[in-house]
Amino acid sequence: MSEDAQTPVNAQTSCGRCGTSSRVYGTVFFVEELVKRLAVTTRELNALKQEVASTAPPDTAAPQQPAQATVAPASGKALANVSGLAMAEQHAPLKAWFATRQIEVQLDPAHVDTSGFFDDAALLLGSNHALFAELIERVRFAYRKSHSWINLELASLAQKDAQAINQLCRKLYEHTFFARYHYQKPEKIVRLTLQPATAIRHFFEGGWLEWYALMTLLGQVESHPGGVSCARSAKVVFPNEDLHELDVVALPAGQQPICIECKSGEFRRDIDKYLRLKKRLGLERGRFVICSAELNDEQAAGLSAMYELSFVNLQTLAPHLQRLMLS
Repeated sequence: MSEDAQTPVNAQTSCGRCGTSSRVYGTVFFVEELVKRLAVTTRELNALKQEVASTAPPDTAAPQQPAQATVAPASGKALANVSGLAMAEQHAPLKAWFATRQIEVQLDPAHVDTSGFFDDAALLLGSNHALFAELIERVRFAYRKSHSWINLELASLAQKDAQAINQLCRKLYEHTFFARYHYQKPEKIVRLTLQPATAIRHFFEGGWLEWYALMTLLGQVESHPGGVSCARSAKVVFPNEDLHELDVVALPAGQQPICIECKSGEFRRDIDKYLRLKKRLGLERGRFVICSAELNDEQAAGLSAMYELSFVNLQTLAPHLQRLMLS
């Protein structure tokens, strides 16, 4: 283990400590692989804990973690770091529902693994999207143009807003969403170096809204005593082999599924596609939701009245989901 700025990646070089010939790995790639292995190990450990708890004698059994996401704050607000999601058992009710309709569904437990920081970062961005929207758009634009850094000039903002943006950038840097962070206090300029990891790029290009929708949905689970089976980035294949991806899908016990399509950009050209998809799934208007961060309340209400779909924004998503859970 050493820092070596001269030796090319993938080349062989002698270890600085023991002299053994070793392969040189890129730092980002190396850390990504470590994180992936940690996530796999964590899921295996949780599965083993549940297996032990289920087979132990009643008087010595450890408290079992629910297979479905049944933990939610009393306030019904979005909740981060929910345990028991990244397991095949948690997805089982959803798979069974699709199977009864001869629809193949592909679910990846890693897509709902909240042991990382994607859910926390999404809740931070969504908590004050009106203020943080420009930062998100600047990062997305930089990725599209293959730029490696951005500068945020905060001098023209109110002191409170400038402080909030600076704190957000520093927090995201601590969670490795940026490769470097520097704040020039006299000029009030935040200098950010983008993280080249693919997962981070996907997060800023729209993945953050999927995480926000998922965690907001889990915040409403308390309203539904039967629990919820949920998934993110679910791929469904119909009998005629048509393939569609559902951003967020959840199955409250005893109810029909709730599908949330998350749109951080233009979506109007896709309305007809979603109408057909809703019909093929056999869902009611209220249970096929288009969540757009750009819509205001009036626009969301107007579009919902025009089409057999439910349009919401970040503020109206939670109340809409709560009504569905209570229905």
